[in-house]
Amino acid sequence: MISYDGLEKVLKEKKIGKTELGEITGLSTRTIAKIAKGEKLSARSIQRIADYLGEDSEILMREISDNDILQLLREEKEMRLTGGLYHELQVRMTYNSNHIEGSKLSEDQTRLIFETHTIDVGEGVPVDDILETIHHFRGIDHVIDVAEDELTEDIIKHLHYIIKHDTKDSALSWFAVGDYKKRANVVGGRETSKPSEVHKHMKELLEKYNKKDNVTFEDIIAFHAEFECIHPFQDGNGRVGRLVALKECLRHNVLPFIIEDSKKSFYYKGLSEWNNERGWLIDTCLDGQDTFIRLLDMLEIPH
Repeated sequence: MISYDGLEKVLKEKKIGKTELGEITGLSTRTIAKIAKGEKLSARSIQRIADYLGEDSEILMREISDNDILQLLREEKEMRLTGGLYHELQVRMTYNSNHIEGSKLSEDQTRLIFETHTIDVGEGVPVDDILETIHHFRGIDHVIDVAEDELTEDIIKHLHYIIKHDTKDSALSWFAVGDYKKRANVVGGRETSKPSEVHKHMKELLEKYNKKDNVTFEDIIAFHAEFECIHPFQDGNGRVGRLVALKECLRHNVLPFIIEDSKKSFYYKGLSEWNNERGWLIDTCLDGQDTFIRLLDMLEIPH
């Protein structure tokens, strides 16, 4: 659903009617009619209106999601509200997701970076841990922005770019930031897709997934497991995969999950055993939903 409350307010203030607006901007009556119907205008059309009115396009038109949690996250993100769901999701998911991958930053240090843009650096904390924490915050922002878009290779690659750009890995000639791996890798002794096969395997996975009419929690977990089996990037697959899972939960109105670092061993076992026993990973992610529910309850958010 699209809200044009901002546009309506500006037009009223400037005493401009919609018919006049269409004539001045050169937009068709059909395009102008979409405003009254709450239909989405093209980026080009809304920008043309914004340029004429001298306003930010995001003020004039905004999407309202049917998913109450996604809508709340978008509103709090725009407000930069402290102490709400957006704030706590950023801190808790970033801390746990990075710690699963070996980050030495504590949850308190992660919170300090998000809240004050400063860091009380402990002994031996790598610069990349700090960079990837900041990058993960931006990754969650991007997930919220594109949550309702169909999942594509471009979205997944861009999340990888957000996470890994400017890190020490990005200086390596063979490390493809924002693109699929160039060298074969093995995870936990398990062979993953060869670099020459990654694009084919990812395309097949996405086509199969996006064809589903009603995506369920189990479908999202299955996608996550198969994504990690492909292991399309040289590094950063876990963090990207969990961000993708968050996006898809928000897209399909499925309660998100946060895998806590303390459940890391169950999570890894679930991924490694996926093809033989799916219960391990599904149960771990259900536990992650319980973690998210506790967060909602703490903030007194209905669910």
